[in-house]
Amino acid sequence: MAKKKQATWGGRFTAGPAELMLKFSESVSFDSRLAPFDIAGSKAHAAMLAHVGLITVRERNAIHRGLKAIEVEIAAGKFKWQPELEDVHMNIEQALTLRVPAAAKLHTARSRNDQVATDMKLFFKWACAEVDERLDGAQRALLALAQQAGDLLIPGYTHLQRAQPVQVAHHLAAYLEMLERDRGRFAAVAANANWCPLGAGALAGTTLPIDREFTAKALGFVDAKGRPQVTQNSMDSVADRDVFIEFATAAALVGTHLSRLAEDLILWASSEFNYLSLPDAFCTGSSLMPQKKNPDACEILRGKSARLQGNLTTLLTLTKGLPLTYNRDLQDDKPPIFDSFDQTIMALEVTAGTLTGATFKEEACAAAVADPALLATDLADYLVEAGVPFREAHHVVGAVVKLAEDQNTPLNELATADVQKIHRALKADWIKVFDLKRAGVRRNGTGMPGPKQVKRQLVRWQKRLA
Repeated sequence: MAKKKQATWGGRFTAGPAELMLKFSESVSFDSRLAPFDIAGSKAHAAMLAHVGLITVRERNAIHRGLKAIEVEIAAGKFKWQPELEDVHMNIEQALTLRVPAAAKLHTARSRNDQVATDMKLFFKWACAEVDERLDGAQRALLALAQQAGDLLIPGYTHLQRAQPVQVAHHLAAYLEMLERDRGRFAAVAANANWCPLGAGALAGTTLPIDREFTAKALGFVDAKGRPQVTQNSMDSVADRDVFIEFATAAALVGTHLSRLAEDLILWASSEFNYLSLPDAFCTGSSLMPQKKNPDACEILRGKSARLQGNLTTLLTLTKGLPLTYNRDLQDDKPPIFDSFDQTIMALEVTAGTLTGATFKEEACAAAVADPALLATDLADYLVEAGVPFREAHHVVGAVVKLAEDQNTPLNELATADVQKIHRALKADWIKVFDLKRAGVRRNGTGMPGPKQVKRQLVRWQKRLA
């Protein structure tokens, strides 16, 4: 059954949309969270209209008072959202018009196309700051755990096989670096969002004498020197969603990094590794097996990573075939963005909480890193220093390892006479390479896991996060 004409765009229609169409097309159920940004944009737009003489100062003030009252109602949960008005913009405008007659002039020189683009740009600037705060919190938790670990060593892995000894702090600092690049990506999103689309209209601007720079400055779309930044092409202003995709990409990469960290923690907390204990507050038990302590928070982090990647894929697919300019398909660009924001915030907070309560088991770590095979590469380096080409040295050490396997003997307990049969460059002092302290001290190049370098890394991060 047809409804009455739509109040905001129904002039050329004899009847309004069907009930099913209303249900199918409404977006206020999810875009109502844009209300603070929509109201801010409307206040700035009204101020601009008064500035150029399209409305009076009295009308501007009345509009501002009305918008403020609506903002208070929304914050208090008292505002009644009406799905038949489609979206957040029309809900607020309709409510304002019922209270303030001058509000009928508010949409002068504006379209919902540039309105929603502005709302989302404001959202992204705010959201990036919120995510950055949580990234900072996760980094601080990582740094604290790294400092707590001190000089503790564990095996480093490639292909999930023990490879070389590394400091726990060095391993954790790898994630500090990843999250720092994530912060840079969100900063870039905020910078790309810092251009005001208002004034682009539906796609071709307006013939009215507006002042786009005034609006941009009022909304904080300014450069480092306070100069207003407005979008330079009206069609691009309302048509592209690359900032959406950039935000989703940054969120997906955060999810990927947290998922890898979660996997490390899951392995380290297993009975097979037993390197650390996770906090009870971020674990659960089994409904059947009373001895279990399951790393559920870390497992869910891995799951959230898939969700964040899915949101990115949704946006890429949504936008790939759209002609310029606006198409209603773009209504569905907001749910994946809002979900990516919500899940990223929660994932970072959970990560920080999990890390804060984690503790390493020193004896188990020491036992694992005592495996002399972890220093096989150091033995190859010993041969290189004796003048043996590395490829030859690699084969020699491989033969020594095979000998140890055949004799079922630890690498560092082989008889010197036996290893010298493999290569004459293996002198009587070959056994010195299996000293963990020596191995650490010699890894002193920039970015390496030697004690001095790790200490420098942590001091740098301490200063960075101060």
